[in-house]
Amino acid sequence: MAQSSIEWTEMTWNPTTGCDKISAGCKHCYAEVMSRRLKAMGVEKYENNFKLTVHEDELQTPYTWKKPKVVFVNSMSDLFHKDVPVEFIQRVFKVMKDNPQHVFQVLTKRADILRYYDSEGLLEWTHNIWMGVSVENAKVENRIKLLRETKARVKFLSLEPLIGPLKNLTLDGIDWVIVGGESGRKPRPMKEEWVTDIKNQCVQSNVAFFFKQWGGTNKKKAGRVLEGKTWDEMPEIIETL
Repeated sequence: MAQSSIEWTEMTWNPTTGCDKISAGCKHCYAEVMSRRLKAMGVEKYENNFKLTVHEDELQTPYTWKKPKVVFVNSMSDLFHKDVPVEFIQRVFKVMKDNPQHVFQVLTKRADILRYYDSEGLLEWTHNIWMGVSVENAKVENRIKLLRETKARVKFLSLEPLIGPLKNLTLDGIDWVIVGGESGRKPRPMKEEWVTDIKNQCVQSNVAFFFKQWGGTNKKKAGRVLEGKTWDEMPEIIETL
C-alpha cells in the first residue's frame, strides 16, 4: 500500500509486481524504472526487479484500511499477465468483493486474457471493481472491444501514453476515459488535437473525461490544463459508494 501521486486515484495496492513489454505503450515503462530504483534501495518486495512476482501477503492489506479509499490495483504490474495464476486473480477479486467500501481500479493491456477469463465465468464482478484497458494508439484499439464484452460493472480507458490519434472511438458501454502524455527523459510527443478530439468524443457520448497531463521532460511545468480548464471528471457511481 502506498499513497499515490497519480491524479485519478488515491493510493496503490500491488498484489503482484513485474511485467513484460507487449506493445508500443510499454517502451518507457515507469514501473520498470521504479522497480530498479526500489531494488537498488533494498526494498525486499522488489528483489526480483521487474520479473513477474506474486505477493501472497498483500492480499490481507485492504482489510486493514479503516476509511474508504480509491485504489489503483497493480500500478507496478498487470493483474492479467499470463504468468499470474487465475486462482490468484480470483483471490484478488474476492478481496475486492470483501471490501465494498473501497473502489478498486484495475488496468490491463492484456484485454484478451481478461476477456477469456470473464467468458469462462472465472471472474466475479462487484460494483466497486472498475475495469480498464490501456490504449496508446489505434493499433491496440481492439482492447476496447474486448473490455466492452466483459461483465465489469464500470469500464474505463486509459489512453496513456497517448502516442497517436484515436479518431473513431466506440464509447458505448464505457464509463470513463483518461488521457495523458508520456513523461520522462525521452518522451514521445502528444498532439493537442489528439486530446481535444478525444475530449469532444467523450462530451458527445456523455462519458466522463479526465485529462491527466501533457507530459514531456518536465510534466509539472507542462501541467494538465486543456482549453483553459482542468478536466477531472469521474464516473458518477463513485459518489454513491
